[in-house]
Amino acid sequence: MPVRPAPSPFLVKAHQKIRLSRIPADETGRYRNKEEAAADLELHRQRLDELQELLTADCKHAVLIVLQGMDAAGKDGTIRHIFTGVNPQACNVTPFKVPTPTELKHDFLWRAHRAVPQFGTIGIFNRSHYEDVLVTRVHKLVSPKEAKERCRQIVDFERTLAENNILILKFFLHISREEQTRRLEERLADPDKHWKVSEADFVERGYWREYTKAYEEAIEHSSRRHAPWFIIPSDHKWFRNVAISEILVNTIGRLKMSYPKPTFDPSKIKL
Repeated sequence: MPVRPAPSPFLVKAHQKIRLSRIPADETGRYRNKEEAAADLELHRQRLDELQELLTADCKHAVLIVLQGMDAAGKDGTIRHIFTGVNPQACNVTPFKVPTPTELKHDFLWRAHRAVPQFGTIGIFNRSHYEDVLVTRVHKLVSPKEAKERCRQIVDFERTLAENNILILKFFLHISREEQTRRLEERLADPDKHWKVSEADFVERGYWREYTKAYEEAIEHSSRRHAPWFIIPSDHKWFRNVAISEILVNTIGRLKMSYPKPTFDPSKIKL
């Protein structure tokens, strides 16, 4: 039985209708400022490190974290700030960029299934298999009917993973268009950040409304108890980090895990 996600005001219930324009991107929850959240974020990092060690020792589950969002929403920053203290030997990040010629010769879920984390590890998808119902939908590479069918296949795919002890948590990093403008301007003004932008970013920015609709429909059609979506207000990076880390530790902590018993009697070992 898949683990029920920890209670969260950002959880999207199954088949729930959403309108991103009605969801504030600048919410900060119970925190008034970055300093108040910093202490909790550090506690969450420490707890995540403990849970990862238990996950590895128990080796009966895996955790798959999906990060999606508009350009400059903060996917890279989320990974850097939340997972800075975990053991890199048991944490893998897979970026989903433009499909390679080999990937295009397979079904659209092939590259996702290849990257599913093994038991005892945490896998992070920086973008994900959802690109195939987002970019393809916006640029009319698939029809609305095909996109909906792909969402059904994604739900089935994620259910299969969940029934095989893969905990799936999906986060949409919700930023406002104004905040995206500010972040892109900041990158353009700093030569050391030019590598983080491309002309394609500004082309895609012109499709903001189309992407918003595609995200709304994808999330509505694929948020399930076995693979829930969370819409995280992300205009404030510090709140994004503490909100996601709290959901992670609270939900991973619900897994039935234990340290394995030793195969020998440690008390009889004499050094």
